[in-house]
Amino acid sequence: MSDWTTITAAISMALGGDKERGQELLMDCWHATGPDDHAHRCILAHYLADTQMELDKEVAWDQTALDEHGFLADGDLAPLGIASAQGLQPSLQLNLADGYHRQGRTVLAREHLDQGLAHADALNNDGYGKMILAGLNNLAQRIDAPEPT
Repeated sequence: MSDWTTITAAISMALGGDKERGQELLMDCWHATGPDDHAHRCILAHYLADTQMELDKEVAWDQTALDEHGFLADGDLAPLGIASAQGLQPSLQLNLADGYHRQGRTVLAREHLDQGLAHADALNNDGYGKMILAGLNNLAQRIDAPEPT
């Protein structure tokens, strides 16, 4: 079983410039989790999505992260400094909506965008919360933009 220290080290590697090695470490952590280890699986899938080179794989990991999030209790992500697991949901919805939009799946993109906006009140009024809210609003503008002719 992976622990938060191992998982955060893998995330740091993935975000710190060695995406390939970070992805390997994240996958090692993923394989060390059990099917009921929803908090670890949610975070791992969230970051595994960011390491994918293929859009379909990215979207699949984003969907897995959101699916795992549905099993979390509010304090499950506290070891990561996320006081309320609900505060992560708008980001997960944004990532999935953006992936669907890039795939041309506008209806699904809009559904997840709307869910992200509906849960935006769970965001703190800090830099992270403002960044996610700006991302949701930016995606809404891109989805609503007329198709180029």
